[in-house]
Amino acid sequence: MVNFTILAGGYTSFIAAYLFNSDTSTLTYSTQFQTGANPSWISLHPTNHSILYAVNENAQGALQSFTVGAQGALTGPIDTTSSGGDSPAFEAPLSTGQVAIMNYNSGNGFIIPTTPDPLHFGSANLITFPATVSHPHMALEHGSEVFVPDLGADKIWRLVENGSPGNWRIQGFIQQPQGSGPRHIAVRGNTLFTLHELSSTLTQQTIPPAPNGTSSITASFSILPPNPPPQAEWHAGEILLTEASSKFPQPFIYVSNRNTGPVLDPRGDAIAIFQVLPKLKFVKHVYTGLDQIRGMEFGGDQSEFLVASGVAGNAGVIMLKRTKGGADLEIVAKDTVLPTRTSFVWL
Repeated sequence: MVNFTILAGGYTSFIAAYLFNSDTSTLTYSTQFQTGANPSWISLHPTNHSILYAVNENAQGALQSFTVGAQGALTGPIDTTSSGGDSPAFEAPLSTGQVAIMNYNSGNGFIIPTTPDPLHFGSANLITFPATVSHPHMALEHGSEVFVPDLGADKIWRLVENGSPGNWRIQGFIQQPQGSGPRHIAVRGNTLFTLHELSSTLTQQTIPPAPNGTSSITASFSILPPNPPPQAEWHAGEILLTEASSKFPQPFIYVSNRNTGPVLDPRGDAIAIFQVLPKLKFVKHVYTGLDQIRGMEFGGDQSEFLVASGVAGNAGVIMLKRTKGGADLEIVAKDTVLPTRTSFVWL
């Protein structure tokens, strides 16, 4: 028997715990742990998986820390600090011991040092993105930089530390197509993959030289499933990149669609699968039965399984298994105790 504990954030006042048995393909809601309001995005410390961070996605946003005990039991919050703005939709612990948190509605964010230990937050300077409309939606560490895709500004901002932890500045940006709405990104080597919420496209380009180098988009694909229902309204969600392994010999990219329109596809929203090598290429859509997939995360041996949920509807949480070397997904389990979840971590 192989059991995995999975923690799940959402638009509630708690983080939920699930137990997945990969031998019997059963997914079971087990308990919940009280937090601040709306812990919509959760992440583990990159080297100490007994520490978890959560946003509070509110008008007065916050960042919280917790300890993770046996069977995923959370203790805390140990510390809480302001996000410096409105509706932080994402946080990212960095290898430097700092935590990036970006405020979607107010166009700003912090990269906060943790002092004197990873459970307690220090002070940081507020980073404000210079755009008429700014909706920073993610932060990704790449070398000495932090990339921040800005859905409102159609830019990916390039941040660098300015002399000390917590003190960061914008050194430049990577321009994206006008009106595309870059939401989430993934990096492989020197290649940048961008998922655009407003245009529902996945693009590929070489990371240009800092601070403001340019590079052309070498590939661009629609992620939308064919034959959508009438009045469908599309907003791309999550992008996940898996590397090759003995069980899955090729890297793949998986991206989620979100139909926010009044008419839903009876099959639910789809995950689009793309092969990465020898070039980016669409493989297929897999329908999930979920409504507006926001959270999904790989786990298990060699990232064999994908847990996902919608932010709307009542389809709950599903578990998918990678098949055909990663070129396909099969739903193997579901749990509907909680109707929606928005982010996951595997313990």
